[in-house]
Amino acid sequence: MRADSSCVRESGLIERGRSRKPAGKPQREPAAISPARAAALDVLLQVAATSAHSDDLLHGPRLAGLSQPDRDLTTALVLGVLRWQIALDARVRPFLSRPEARLAEPVAIALRMGAFQLLHMERIPAHAALNESVELVRAAGHVHAAGMVNALLRKLVGAGAARKPLVESVEAMAERLGHPAWIVQRWAAAYGRSAAEALCAFDQQEPACAAIFGEAWTAPVMDAGSRLVAEMAAVAKPDARRVWDCCAAPGGKTIVLASRLADAEVLATDASPVRARRLGQRLTRELPDRTVRVEHADATSLPPSMGDFDLILCDVPCSGTGTLARNPELRHRLQAGDLTRQAERQRRILAGALGRLAPGGCLLYSTCSLELEECESVVDAVLRTQKGIRKQNVAPLLKELFAEDRLHAEETDVQRWQRGEYLRTLPGLNFEGDGFFAALLTRE
Repeated sequence: MRADSSCVRESGLIERGRSRKPAGKPQREPAAISPARAAALDVLLQVAATSAHSDDLLHGPRLAGLSQPDRDLTTALVLGVLRWQIALDARVRPFLSRPEARLAEPVAIALRMGAFQLLHMERIPAHAALNESVELVRAAGHVHAAGMVNALLRKLVGAGAARKPLVESVEAMAERLGHPAWIVQRWAAAYGRSAAEALCAFDQQEPACAAIFGEAWTAPVMDAGSRLVAEMAAVAKPDARRVWDCCAAPGGKTIVLASRLADAEVLATDASPVRARRLGQRLTRELPDRTVRVEHADATSLPPSMGDFDLILCDVPCSGTGTLARNPELRHRLQAGDLTRQAERQRRILAGALGRLAPGGCLLYSTCSLELEECESVVDAVLRTQKGIRKQNVAPLLKELFAEDRLHAEETDVQRWQRGEYLRTLPGLNFEGDGFFAALLTRE
């Protein structure tokens, strides 16, 4: 089983990629496997072996031919296993004859799928979860692992539900709630132990968009935190004539800006040519009557010919730790060293964007990260190198949105979204959407 990105290996019967078959003994053909479980195994194998995003795979060709009920079950299995993987491995590990053992990836994933159904999907009959997990292992070519998977899942059923201990370390809490210990330790240090537990618990639920915007929103699903950042940028400089969304893909925030600032010239750029092309296609499709200039460009070095801007939205690439409920695989891919690399990149982007901010202009810097290195520390580091740039409190932006009756929330709730001068939404604590940070900067 994997736990915090490490695999285990169970005896000499199972090797990564193949199983040993005794010579001269015919092998039983695998029984039929439901399309949903077969598809879920395929998706999870791709997530484990590549940088593919689960959401892209769940909307890809592999699921196109499935019925709606099968697509729904596939999605529930994939996202559920990714959310609970660390906790599932911890529940199964004591039943292994060699807890440090390494299972082949298809075996480990089939075992997790079975454990997830048994522990978290009450409407799935236990016999179906158990039997099909065994058949998935057989179909994957690991025939001699089938008996082990069968035995382990039966032991799991017999063990009953796990209980929360009266005294629990942060590390144990992280394991129980399916998060890497190093991330939860950081959250406990930054926000407190109870807050870290609430953040983890929120990440384990199926996300639902917080209903803080009452009017109909026809764009594809956009998390409320992401929408809030774009709305804040729009009210930061309502008379802006030139607007730049400097890390614009996939385009949801650009749509808000272009819709809210109807008379402004809007430039949307992205450093990836593929993402920039998709961004242009989306804006053409969803804003057919609005002209938005889309360019493939690096925000750290925008060509001088593109001029300066009255309003800049600088929503930088980040670790995404505020989005683990919607992007559960991120917790298995992130390493502590990634934060340092992200922060270096973020400082370059913010400095480059500030270099194109016109006098009297506003820039909103934002991330969907809960980590201080990517948020407050980036702003502070860049401001030490910039002249004529001032940090402003975001409270007036939130008050303006509230006064416009665009925020369907209590005023006390809106106030709780602030941490000092910044916006800081904390999933499951002061907000029912993604965790976002935003800072407002102005040029004199």
